[in-house]
Amino acid sequence: MAILVFVEVAEGKIRKSSLEAVCYAQAMGDSVTAIVLGPADAAEVKSLGNYGAKKVLHAADPKLEKPIIQVYTSVLTKAMEDEKADILVLANSSLGTPVAAKVAIKTGASFAANVVELPNTSAGFVVKRSIYTGKAFSLVELKNAKKVIAIKKNAAEAKETGGAAEVVNYSVTLSDADFNTTILSSEKATGDILLPEAEIVVSGGRGLKGPEHWAILEDLAKTLHAATGCSKPVSDMGWRPHHEHVGQTGVKVAPQLYIAIGISGAIQHLAGVNSSKCIVVINKDADAPFFKAADYGIVGDAFDVVPKLTAAIKAANR
Repeated sequence: MAILVFVEVAEGKIRKSSLEAVCYAQAMGDSVTAIVLGPADAAEVKSLGNYGAKKVLHAADPKLEKPIIQVYTSVLTKAMEDEKADILVLANSSLGTPVAAKVAIKTGASFAANVVELPNTSAGFVVKRSIYTGKAFSLVELKNAKKVIAIKKNAAEAKETGGAAEVVNYSVTLSDADFNTTILSSEKATGDILLPEAEIVVSGGRGLKGPEHWAILEDLAKTLHAATGCSKPVSDMGWRPHHEHVGQTGVKVAPQLYIAIGISGAIQHLAGVNSSKCIVVINKDADAPFFKAADYGIVGDAFDVVPKLTAAIKAANR
């Protein structure tokens, strides 16, 4: 079973979610080929062998640096044909999911997004999907010969296996028709650790009372090597940038640890964080809805609790 994995790159570096996709594919079968589109650090490309790829196709054409969905679709469709791959695996993301859908249409493949486990092949090819913003799961049988699978974050562990990959320069012929869409500009998120890739996220809500009080949250995040997030009202009021908005209409996260400070827990916010492995809530309102979804909760004033929590973590790390 030949499997192709689309690997996303940001500023020359491979995204962690794509490493998870390579590991997911390797767990399905030994014949795993990864494909990287656009300029990328050579060492990063080579490292894909450590995660289970036997071969890496690197289409380094500078025109592929900007992620134009139709262009990426054409390249991946051709790569599936060249590699005789029956399955395409990629990360469920703002880029990966629309590309996956278009590839499925062009190749006549069955398509499933938000996949959370390895397929069950005991009777057909059945995948488990997260649905209703993580509140339920569905089992879907992919019946077509070709299959496209977009996996949810944390569906597989990005674990090094010590393998090596053959890196092949992959030349592609790009059609002008695929460039009918032009990316005029891109607004990049700032911060040392970005939300989609973060293992720990510290978020604040209106309970922090204003942007001038965000230093206690940032200090905690820095101590934990975490990304910072916020609720929708906070970003709407301009207290924090919109790229930090976590929720159904913002960034959906699935970290190992999510700490919510002064956030009541509206359903729209919960929809963006309910894939977190562990949720800790700090709120002075004991009746805040977020406590019902929390693994651990602290009822107390954030301005008292958070500095003490940060100090305790710093002391433990000495």
